Amino acid sequence: MAAAAGAGTVWGTAGTAAAGGRRGPWGQGPVDAEVARLEDGLIRLRRDIHHHPELPGEERRTAGVVARELRAAGLAVTTGVGGHGVVGVLRGARPGRTVAYRADMDAVPPKDIVGGGRDTAHLCGHDVHTTVALGVAKVLARLRQHLGGTVVFLFQPAEESLSGARALIEAGVLERTGVEEIHALHCGPFPVGRFAVTPGYGMPGQDKAEVTLQGPDAPGAARRLAAEIGALATVTPPQTPADIERMITDAQTPDGPLARFVAVRASAQEAKVSVSYRCWPEERYTEVREDIHRLAEPYPGTEVRFPAEPFPALRCPEPDGRALAHHLRRRLGRDSVTTLHAAFPPFSGEDYALYLDRVPGTYTFLGVRTPGTPITTSYPHFPDFAPDERAIGIGVRAMAGWLGERAR
Repeated sequence: MAAAAGAGTVWGTAGTAAAGGRRGPWGQGPVDAEVARLEDGLIRLRRDIHHHPELPGEERRTAGVVARELRAAGLAVTTGVGGHGVVGVLRGARPGRTVAYRADMDAVPPKDIVGGGRDTAHLCGHDVHTTVALGVAKVLARLRQHLGGTVVFLFQPAEESLSGARALIEAGVLERTGVEEIHALHCGPFPVGRFAVTPGYGMPGQDKAEVTLQGPDAPGAARRLAAEIGALATVTPPQTPADIERMITDAQTPDGPLARFVAVRASAQEAKVSVSYRCWPEERYTEVREDIHRLAEPYPGTEVRFPAEPFPALRCPEPDGRALAHHLRRRLGRDSVTTLHAAFPPFSGEDYALYLDRVPGTYTFLGVRTPGTPITTSYPHFPDFAPDERAIGIGVRAMAGWLGERAR
């Protein structure tokens, strides 16, 4: 890791709580005033990042922009963490707790764009995530004299390949900075100005299986078995904008159809069946593995292999998610929050799960849908994904206020 010049010790440690408990409430007014001063510049910054998308693990330029902006704000900066990761540490003027905020920097590879694409593109909102995190760092740095505790900003590479979080964790970033909790936003198909909190929920993990068949009819048997395994699915990928709208409604419905689900993709090629599936709750992986073995058993000479342990699901602690919802309603208005009652969306994973396996925190969807636009303009990985830039300032207001309160 190459340490950059900055204020304070780069890796830092957790602060000690001030005697007599926390001070009075962290004010939203000063936060909003600073956001108003910075908002136009943040939108320009997002557009710059947007026009220079980089593949997972290749975020050199984006990391350079992030490091430059953090240094200019006065943070202690470390680059080259877990690849192209950047860590910024901001110490408040008073002792307090150490909280972290994560933003992912990579863009979507062509193969992962819905319908396929020709070029790497920011169609998952990571350019917005990065800009919001930089905005939060700038606001809190300007309000450092009113800030208690320490805020650690993790700008992560390679989220799309589910490898960046592990790289940062293995570099020791959580232990060396003494992080006590972690928070993040992700663009979501909700109206701009709305947040979707995830208490007790989050996003599913992923498991894979390979089944090899024997005998002269192996290709035909593989096709039949793939169909049988595919029938384990209780939900299927949305095919139309109306399907997506219905799925979003279902995710906000207590005990709705997405509260428990299995999503399966099974394909046959010659004598082999490749299976990829996601489920909720996470414990259902055991059931699905047993079902795959059961379905394969009648085929003579069949070998079932699971190449690795399932990638873990992202699950937010319920108390933390509810605390954030209360904070947002109090500071940004009662209509600013909706609650998800299911893992959402059901067909993608998130390596942020690895952080929440180690420390508590929240993972919240930032509404980026412009009124009157098709749902696909705010649903990640669609080719017409075009988030409303007003969400940047809204996200900064919310997270600067929240982190300032949590660090005290």
